[in-house]
Amino acid sequence: MTETPVVFIHGLWLLESSWEPWADVFSSAGFMPVLTGWPDDPASVPEANARPEVFAGKSIGEVADHYEAVVRALGVKPVLVGHSFGGLLAQILAGRGVAAATIAIAPAGFQGVLPLPYSALKSALPVLGNPLNRHRAVPLTADQFRYAFANAVPEEEAKVLYERYAVPAAGKPLFQAAAANLNPWTEAKVDWQNEARGPLLMVAGALDHTVPVAVVRAAYHIQRGNPGMTEFVELPGRGHALTIDHGWRDVASLCLEFLQRALQSSGGIDARSPVP
Repeated sequence: MTETPVVFIHGLWLLESSWEPWADVFSSAGFMPVLTGWPDDPASVPEANARPEVFAGKSIGEVADHYEAVVRALGVKPVLVGHSFGGLLAQILAGRGVAAATIAIAPAGFQGVLPLPYSALKSALPVLGNPLNRHRAVPLTADQFRYAFANAVPEEEAKVLYERYAVPAAGKPLFQAAAANLNPWTEAKVDWQNEARGPLLMVAGALDHTVPVAVVRAAYHIQRGNPGMTEFVELPGRGHALTIDHGWRDVASLCLEFLQRALQSSGGIDARSPVP
């Protein structure tokens, strides 16, 4: 497993810096962390909040192609770790056969995932509530962030997380995901049948408002039709901020344990395979 690349993929309203603590833990475990943002992401949260227009208009397909280019530049298949829309992007890339293994944490749904819980609609309302937001970058207020991300942590921690991590987000991916089951040509589509997909772990937070357990479980039931190792874990008491809140180390440890098991299994990680 030494120096196996791990590409971390963030979701909406966060930057690659949200993965920095994870990178340290994975590096200590013998992996080579790769932190890179979506196309044209600003370098810091203050810069992102000062220049929200740079996020506008990015599509799921554009961002997926960007990360595929990152993967191909590595020369070997990496592990992919994605959160929220990053979890969807990781599954899209795994479906393209370019991942050694994939971990999708609270992943946004894809075409074929049918549950649409009320809390998910409410979390997306700041974007979906105005059709003009499709071509805009949309920030969350502190209260909106508290509901969508930080409902499972104390109020003071929610404020800290908001100030430390929250940035505006492209509206277009949310509109694409919302219409995925109505659009045969949607970019929110995963090739779960590809036998080169590799091992996959799907993680859900039991208290997640943005991507409720029902959404992740429905995606898992689709993904387990793949012959590769496919696992689902529901974490009690955890919300959508589970990768950045005080309990993130527990989630990271869970992911590392999965990768160790995948490495040891007969159909597990082939970390030195070239990207096809």
